[in-house]
Amino acid sequence: MQIKNILVAGEYKELFQNQLLTEDSQNFRFIPVDEITIEDLTWACAYVGFKPCPDFNLTNLKWVHSFNAGVNNYLELEGWEENDVLLTRTICSFGERISEYCLSYILKDLQFHTYFEAKQKEKKWAQKTPKMVKDQTFVIFGTGEIGQAVAKTFNQFGATVYGVSQSGKQKSYFKSVVKTDVANSLVECADWVISTLPLTTETEQLFNHELFSHFNGAAFINVGRGATVDETALIEGLNSGKIRYAVLDVLSTEPLAETSSLWRRNDLVITPHISAVTDLNEAISCFHDTLRKIETNEPLLNKVTIHKGY
Repeated sequence: MQIKNILVAGEYKELFQNQLLTEDSQNFRFIPVDEITIEDLTWACAYVGFKPCPDFNLTNLKWVHSFNAGVNNYLELEGWEENDVLLTRTICSFGERISEYCLSYILKDLQFHTYFEAKQKEKKWAQKTPKMVKDQTFVIFGTGEIGQAVAKTFNQFGATVYGVSQSGKQKSYFKSVVKTDVANSLVECADWVISTLPLTTETEQLFNHELFSHFNGAAFINVGRGATVDETALIEGLNSGKIRYAVLDVLSTEPLAETSSLWRRNDLVITPHISAVTDLNEAISCFHDTLRKIETNEPLLNKVTIHKGY
């Protein structure tokens, strides 16, 4: 595939130029996403950015590259297969970042940080034996690049790590991987359930009343997409004790409204979608690597399968 004119949604010219090893044969336009015109889209055969611009269309494009790991904001648009447009996503340190995010909250819980902080304020010497990661059972929904990175982290501690995916295909770092429709028996024995799932038609509100009813006091962490969780069902699961504790980095509506009851819960931690913030230098490096592979017809590990949504 020959890529000539590349439209970048953002004023990132200096960052792009800093990474050039040789003179590019492509023409670039760097334009803020809200200032992109129909003429710009008509000119471009490739579009690069965090999100589609207003009046975005695929008619003249050959390739779209997302600076995000997730691409649901692009897949909401129609015409991918009809126009035969290549969609790629950013692969960088997302897996490591999300693994460290999850590990931080898990260690805080297992080491009883909140308990000891309270006792310090009370000036009480009250011993309590911390738990160990190796004794925990993890069930990770989503066994792609990010899910495998999370599994690797806890596998290295000696924990028991299971995976859940649509295919049930076995992957490294998991004791075993099962299909989504038979995941109930796994979550029943889990200490921690972690979702790294993308948002697709199959995963939307996958974490619902039925699935949460099989939790047996597990803690739940969502670092995938907010709309994969029925938040009403989550609240009921917390209220009933089925879910012991939850950490949500993503929510169905972001930012979360000030009126939401989720803010006030003591058994729930909310963070503002920061578990895997895109490092622009890494994202641009991924773009350059993808462009090179497109030009030389090399396999693309970050190519999105449109009908799957990832």
